[in-house]
Amino acid sequence: MKKIASLLLILCMTLFFTVSSYAVSLDTISAEIDKTTVRPGSEIKLTINFGTELGAYTFDIAYDDKIFDFVSVDGGTANDTTDKVRVVFNDATGGSNPRKNMSIVFKAKDDITTSNPTELTVVGEGMTNKDASISYDNITTPIVKNIIVEPEYIDYDIKLVHTGEIVKLEEKDMTLSFSSSMGRYFENARLIAEATTPEGATVKLTGINNEENVNQDIIQSGWGDPQGYKIGGKDFSQVLNLKALFSSEGEYTITLKLIDRDSSDSIISEKQYKFNVLEEATTEQNENTQTETTENITTTNTQTQLPTTLPKTGFNIYVPMIIVLMFILGVVAYYNIENKK
Repeated sequence: MKKIASLLLILCMTLFFTVSSYAVSLDTISAEIDKTTVRPGSEIKLTINFGTELGAYTFDIAYDDKIFDFVSVDGGTANDTTDKVRVVFNDATGGSNPRKNMSIVFKAKDDITTSNPTELTVVGEGMTNKDASISYDNITTPIVKNIIVEPEYIDYDIKLVHTGEIVKLEEKDMTLSFSSSMGRYFENARLIAEATTPEGATVKLTGINNEENVNQDIIQSGWGDPQGYKIGGKDFSQVLNLKALFSSEGEYTITLKLIDRDSSDSIISEKQYKFNVLEEATTEQNENTQTETTENITTTNTQTQLPTTLPKTGFNIYVPMIIVLMFILGVVAYYNIENKK
């Protein structure tokens, strides 16, 4: 009987200590980041909220060391092992200074020029409440926070330029370019054009690549490989020489589009240009030149000091008339004197 009682006592004590030492699941723990898109050279903070007070814990935060650099931690001692930071905390006061959260800061590398989807992952162990009377289950399934690290992309600017008048049935040299100081990357972009013309008129916009001996009417077939080509990056620019040919006079509208073949031909950038095509060349340019020349001469003459009176030149008819009149008056006076005698 005594043996049975002893066995029961031992069994009860074993069960008691087993239950007491069994870890509790910490369902209140969570993680958050202060941004989901990070620019090169800027920082991101990951905060782990416990949902209760912890007196001890160890967290491993994994990151991509090709994209981020570890900066600092608040809430423990950090050990950076290049692609993982281990943060350890133990309340040395025995429960007087527990923590409800911890945070860690990373900085995106300065030289990133592409979009980089990445993540921060968190696992934990050694977690106890503030007086260490309760132990919590290890976090073996990582808590994952997704992030995109990419530059501040600038929209692509499309330009179509030419000089002088456009006359029907005369080829006009044009230059088309699209550029961006920091262009978003596209693996399969393509340049196309659409035209609105006067009734019955046509227009050709032929791209020329002398190196590859390629001529393509971008209004009819776009430019380059039908599947597209790669664009993007810092100070990105592409220039295409064109020859435009308009069949009739009138107003034309050409719409240039940069599209993404990988996204159902969605528009990356778009710009519209209007052209007034003439029946024949005009003399407007010569008239403008003459006007500018006249204006220049006028300006020069205005600066030259002119005389205030004009010099007297040539024959004066009043001089002989006065002499004759004086002679007549003299004769009349002489005659009157003689008569009085």
